[in-house]
Amino acid sequence: MDDYDDPMATVAPQVPSTANLKIRTDLEAFIPKPYLARALVCPDIEHPIGISAGKIKSQDMTVLQQHVAFFDRNGYGLVYPWETYQGLHAIGLNCILAVVATVVVHMIFSYCTSPRWIPSCFFPIYIQNVHRGKHGSDSGTYDTEGRFVPANFENMFSKYARTSPDKFTAREIWNMTQGNRNSYDIVGGLATKLEWAILYFLAKDEDGFVTKEVVRSCFDGSLLYQLEESKRHGHSQ
Repeated sequence: MDDYDDPMATVAPQVPSTANLKIRTDLEAFIPKPYLARALVCPDIEHPIGISAGKIKSQDMTVLQQHVAFFDRNGYGLVYPWETYQGLHAIGLNCILAVVATVVVHMIFSYCTSPRWIPSCFFPIYIQNVHRGKHGSDSGTYDTEGRFVPANFENMFSKYARTSPDKFTAREIWNMTQGNRNSYDIVGGLATKLEWAILYFLAKDEDGFVTKEVVRSCFDGSLLYQLEESKRHGHSQ
């Protein structure tokens, strides 16, 4: 039987990108129900139950909420611009980049997470509703409720990690964000590029790679605590 007669085929001969950007077909050998979105943890083939090595503020939150909760510096469930600035500066962004990123983030995500029709002049991000801020042109690793989809996470690497199967170069990150871009989605496309640029700037290794484990720990926010701790120790030495 030819490949195009196979109902389980992942390649369509008339669409070359389906052959160039391959998806994993063996995930069930490593992760139970890899297409099931996980609310609380981030499994991958190396960590099938999804336990994170780093600190997480609240395991009762969705994975997306855990990511954002790092910036809730006082634990009140709201992230104000000055808290975002403090968090970005704490993980290694300089003052100018932290200010620019803070302005962009709160302009995009404050109102869409608000429970009220009238916007707040303080531009907070509401952690309870942070899933409403999920934008287009992303990898789909977070679902629309902020859960983590292991299959989509693994497929980021099977599609775009060409130099090494478990690492991204800057060029591969660019290619991924371009490949995930939705038509006419200016806001989502820019937000995605900003997020990945910050991650690359802060967490690349000495060879210029962002590792798979770094990306996974970014999704649940544990990476942010590690970066803060590393920066604190670096200043104390």
